[in-house]
This record gives sequence, structure tokens and C-alpha cells, in this order.
Amino acid sequence: MKYFLTSMMLFIYGFHYAQNCDFTLLGEIKDFHDGTPITAANIYIQELDKYIISDFDGKFKIEELCKGDITLVISHIGCETKTVTISISGDVFKTILLEHHIEQLNEVAVKGSSRVKETKTAQETILKTETLEQYSHLNLGDALKEISGVSSINTGNSIVKPMINGLHSSRLLILNNNVRLQDHEWGVEHAPNIDINSADQISVIKGAGALAYGGDAIGGVIVIKPDRIFKKDSLFGKTIIGGQTNGRGYNLTSTLTKSYENGWFASIQGSFKKNGDFKAPEYQLTNTGLQSESISLRTGKSTFKSGFELFYSYINNEIGILASSHIGNVNDLITAINSQQPAIVRDFSYDIDNPRQEVTHHLFKATYFKRFKNFGKVNLQYDYQNNNRLEFDIRRGDLRNQAALDLTLQTHTLLADVNVDVNLDRKLNFGFLGRFQDNLAPNTGVRRLIPNYEKYDFGAYITSEWQINDDWLVDAGLRYDFNRIDAFKYYQRSRWEERGYDIDFPEFEIPRDDISGSNIFTNPVFDYHNISASVGARYDIDIENHIIGNYSLASRPPNPAELFSDGLHHSAARIELGDLRLDPEIANRVSATYKHSGSKLNIAIDVFYNAINNYMYLRPTGVLQSNRGAFPVWEYKQTNANLFGTDLTISYDFTNQFNWLNKTAFIKGYDEDDQPLIDMPAFSTSNSITYSNKDWYNFSASLKSEWVLEQNEFPDFNFEVDNPTTGELQLLDVSTPPPAYHLLHFYTEANFDLNLKSSLNIAVGINNIFDTSYRNYLNRLRYFADDLGRNITLQLKLNY
Repeated sequence: MKYFLTSMMLFIYGFHYAQNCDFTLLGEIKDFHDGTPITAANIYIQELDKYIISDFDGKFKIEELCKGDITLVISHIGCETKTVTISISGDVFKTILLEHHIEQLNEVAVKGSSRVKETKTAQETILKTETLEQYSHLNLGDALKEISGVSSINTGNSIVKPMINGLHSSRLLILNNNVRLQDHEWGVEHAPNIDINSADQISVIKGAGALAYGGDAIGGVIVIKPDRIFKKDSLFGKTIIGGQTNGRGYNLTSTLTKSYENGWFASIQGSFKKNGDFKAPEYQLTNTGLQSESISLRTGKSTFKSGFELFYSYINNEIGILASSHIGNVNDLITAINSQQPAIVRDFSYDIDNPRQEVTHHLFKATYFKRFKNFGKVNLQYDYQNNNRLEFDIRRGDLRNQAALDLTLQTHTLLADVNVDVNLDRKLNFGFLGRFQDNLAPNTGVRRLIPNYEKYDFGAYITSEWQINDDWLVDAGLRYDFNRIDAFKYYQRSRWEERGYDIDFPEFEIPRDDISGSNIFTNPVFDYHNISASVGARYDIDIENHIIGNYSLASRPPNPAELFSDGLHHSAARIELGDLRLDPEIANRVSATYKHSGSKLNIAIDVFYNAINNYMYLRPTGVLQSNRGAFPVWEYKQTNANLFGTDLTISYDFTNQFNWLNKTAFIKGYDEDDQPLIDMPAFSTSNSITYSNKDWYNFSASLKSEWVLEQNEFPDFNFEVDNPTTGELQLLDVSTPPPAYHLLHFYTEANFDLNLKSSLNIAVGINNIFDTSYRNYLNRLRYFADDLGRNITLQLKLNY
């Protein structure tokens, strides 16, 4: 045994003696973007359990290394920590790339800190998760009214379209997870098909300050982002359960996310909402129920250098339209508009009868990105959307369950985006877009409001950003878009000739033997070339004060509804007539912002002026009696318009527990004859006082005052109609706005820790505390009924 142990010791000694441990590792640490050296990086050598740092040139040396693997953990302020394993079989030279500007990249923004904005010099406001969760039982348009200058145009209380500085519908771009929403957005009574519970943050950009998204954003851009995924092993989620007294509604939403340290992730989110007939202070709003189901799925892998994502969302909405908004003859129409309450008032019900909408929206997206050293990031994206809209009129017999309007819109989009960030003081971004869209409108037994059409889009843009010094930042951009609309439409020959189309567009007429003499088949084709641009600057006066200035040029071609509408729009309860002669809108918008961010006082003042040539709008022109009833006739017209206004947001912390917040919006709009524009928001201001106590279950309570003045500047589009009962002409007042109103709201919440990883949030709200009767000028159903009365809500949110 003695000889054996001696032999083993000699063998081990000889092995170590024979092993060469004289190898040297020379390394350098550089920035991934521009290759500049990173000085004073910390380098931890796991096998030796020691630290070294890189020198002024980013270089380091490790000597007396043995053959085998060596693991280095490299960290630096402002960098993502990186672990590198290097095989040593001789002297080695190794270049290691770090992302030195990690805090400036959107993908790795720290959760809970201030969110990264989409623009630097445009008027942009961010709604965070905490605010969005308060609107879990409502919709996108309701939540966005938290931002000064953002209002809504409604068809009842369930169809709410956002309005930014007086502009809405096709003038606003809505992006859901970087996909531009395509869902017949042109109609006022077409609410965006978005489940607000799928959003983690929403950016609202006033004006066309984000050319990468589109050049036709005359009103603004709404960017909806899902929850961010972090590279760590985790499983987390939340569930929200809510109920409300008005409409006896209830809602449920849940989200679950799994992520891994290697970058893989998966997430699922679903929601369900149901409301019965809502109630005004004095009566039920019959047939105003809502049922909504939605689900979204995300999966993919994201690392710093590359990644991909697959995303799918589905939403189905069934929405009742106020029963009394559909009338049977001119006398009923006069009575309905002049009456103080709806003509049809029934007991509460969850049933949704005709008139109603059923809308189904599918969205699929696939993206891939890759970073290239000393260059930047390349993004590729394909997305597909399928939007089916059914609108049911009050029809008899076998037609009762057949939609009067049936539209299926399919959209395919390819995007390529390149972000050159070698020098983060001078960024460059450019990209290309191709899109094909097909709208199918099958025969429903009534004249098609919107025809079958195909639409082709191509876009190219370039933007740049210069950080001139610590105080000045400048950006600029240019975009070109080509749009072609190729439509197939039947016209009544009398209307075709009445509007002079036979003289202006004879090339659109297609002779067909199977068409009667009273009809004509046409193939309108329109091509539009659009140029958009923007330039802006930001000046930081000091750490608390800065000024932003921006100019944008936006060009928006007419949409299919503005061109081709020709019949009864059932959910809007009116006849709509488009115009083939409409020219693209050209908007020149100038804006400025002053912001003060202090320890107690915060101020944001936005001012803007928007000159829009060829401004398109709908105006009432009369009444048409049809076999389905008597309906107002609204026609698309054009004028040169000027809009200007101011948005003000002020908050002040009296103490650590008491806060005051004011939001005020003022806007005016006039046509080329200095006459007021239709559908401009009235002056509004809201004030809220909030008490919060973080030491007492993070409790907060707020009382909010909402004051909306009467719109005293409006166009007079009233007209006279024959009253069949009296045989006399009677004025039909469709223009005069309702009186001013004042509402009070209350909201309170508290948060309870259940364990180290779970918490329960309980929130109670009371809207319209005093059950005030009022009508909003921008509610299309204000002619027939009051807005909502008191509503008490209870919400439970479980984080886990």
C-alpha cells in the first residue's frame, strides 16, 4: 500500500508538472453599436474567483492560464451583463461586444420606471397599466379620455370612437402590437376592435408625428403595446373580476405569462364582458346591451441579437343599438327628435334584439428581428386581419335574422424596418410597407352601403434623430405612400346621373346584359400619391423644464365610405351618400409644448394649429322616406378647415398624501367661410382631488368633477320636412347642441398582500354620483335619449 500511494502521488505531481499553465488571454471589450472601447468594465473570472477591469482602451489580460475552459462574467454601468466561455488551448485574443446603451433601448426598459415614448418631439402622452385597469369593464375610447385633448364620438354608450383634437375615424391610426388596425374604421359607429385588457401601455401621439406608422395620421396615432417580457425564469399573471349596477354588467379578464432566462416566452390573455340594457336617470335605454369575448396569444424568443414573435388575437362583439333610434315614418322621426324621452321604453333585459351589430375580428402577426454589430437592427413583419361586420336592421319574416349589411375585410401587410444606431447621437430609421386589402359585401337583400373593392398600398419612409448636445434634440422624417382602390359597384341610374357621374366618370361604366335599365354597373379605380413629412425639436431648459416644437405634413386619401357610401347605414340610422369627386386631405399642423416637472408641481401645456385642405365631413341634407322607414340623409362634403386649440394638464402635491389634478381642453374649428365645423368638442375641464396612503394598504380615494360646456359654435344644418299628420312644414332640428352639464365621480382602491408573490386589489367607483340627466353633443343618439345615469362598479384584481 505504501508503494501504491507513493506511485499515485508521483503520477499526480508529474501530471501537473507536465500540464502547461503559461497561456495568456488578451481581450478587448467594445460597444456593440459603434465598436468604441468600453473602459473600466468589471471582469469576474469564475475559475480563479478574482476580478479585473478593462483599461482605457477596453483591453484586459489574464496570464498563467491552463488548458481548458474559462468563464468570464462581464458587467458595466449601462450595459447588460454578459457571460462568456472561452476555450484555452494556447495564447488567445478575444473581442467581446457589450450593449453599452442598454437603457436607451425599448426592449429592456425596466418595469415600473417611466415608459419609453414613441417620439421625441411630438405631443405624446402615455397611459400606464394602472390607469388602463380602471377601465377593464369599458373600452379603448373611454380610457383615452383620461388624456387632455382626447374626447370621443359615440353611438350610444357601447360604441365609443376616440377623438384627438377634434379628429376621429380614418384620421387616427390605431396600432395593436405594432399592427395597424383594419376594421372598417371609417364609420363613426364602428368602434375599434380592441380589448383594452390586452394592453400594458398606450401611447397617444397628437398629429402625424410618427411617420413610421403611416402618413395619413392627420389627427394622431394610438399605439397599444402588450405586456413586456423579461429574460428570466418566471410565471406570473393577473385576474380581474368586475361588476356594475348600470346595465347589471359583469366582466372577467385573465392573463398568464411564462418566460425563461434564455429568452423564450409564452402568454395568453382572455376577456368576457356582458351588459344588459343600460339606464338613463329617468328611463331604461332599451336594446343597449353588449356581449364581448376576446382572446390573445403570444409566443416567441427574444435575445439581444435576434428574436421572433407570433401573435394572434380574436374579438367578438355583439352590440345592441337603441331601439328608439330606428323609426318608421317622418312623423315618428319628428316626434322622436323633439321628445324628451325615447319612443320605446321596456323593462330591463339582457336580450339583444335588432337593430344590432355583430363584429368579429381576427389578427395574426409574425415578426423577426436581428441586430448587426456596427450597424443596427432589422425588423421584418407579416400580419393578416379578417374583420367581419354584420348590421341587423328591423326586418320582418324570413329576413329578420339576415344582416342588412354584411362586410368582410381581409388585409395582408408586409413590413420591413431598419434602425441604424451605430451612433446613438444620430439615429436613422427607414422602412417599406406593402399591403393588399379585399372587401367583400355579399347580397343581403338591400342596396349595398359599401361595395366590393380591392385596395393596394405601398409606403416608404425615412426618419432621423440628432442629439445635438445635452440640451437640444432634433428629428425629421419623410414618407411617400401610394394607394389604389379598385371597386365594383351597382348604382341606381337615376342617382348616377343626378350626381353628374355619367359626365365626369364615363370610363367607370361597364355595360352588362344582365342588369335592368334602372341600374348601372361600374368599376371605379382611383390612384393616390401622398407625401408626408415632419420636423421637430426639443430643448431642455433645465432638469425640470423643456419645450417641444413640431411641424407635420400629412396626406389622407378618401376612404371607401367617403367615396362609395350609397344607402342606409343601419347602425347609424341614416342614409349616407359618398362622393367620387373627393380629393385627398392635406394637413399642415404646427404644435408646441411646454412641460414643467417639479417635486410638487407638474404642468403640460399643448397648443396646436391644424390647417386641412379638402377636409371631408358628413352633413345632414334632408330626410328620405323608404320602405324601411324615414331616415335623415347625410352627405360627404369637402371644405378647407382650420382647427386650433390648447390642452392643459396641471397636477400639484399639497402634501405627500393629497394631490390635485386638472385637465382642460379647448378647441375651435372653422371652414373656409369662417363657419363652425360640425362635431367639434365643447370646452371641457375636469378637476380631481386624490388622497393616498401607501402605509395603509396603498389606499387611495379620489373625487372628480367633470364639467362640459355647451357647444355655442356649430353649423346650422336644420331643415324643414312635411309633417304627414298636420300637412305642414316643420323644422327638424338636428344641429342645436344640448346644454352644458356637470358630473361628479368617485373612485377608491386598496391593495392587500396575500403572500410574497400575490396581492389583491379592491376598487370601487361611482360614476355620475347624483344621477344627473344630460346629453353629450358628440353622441349620435342624443336626438333620442339621455346619456347614462349613476353607475356603481366593484372590481377585484388578483396579481400572482
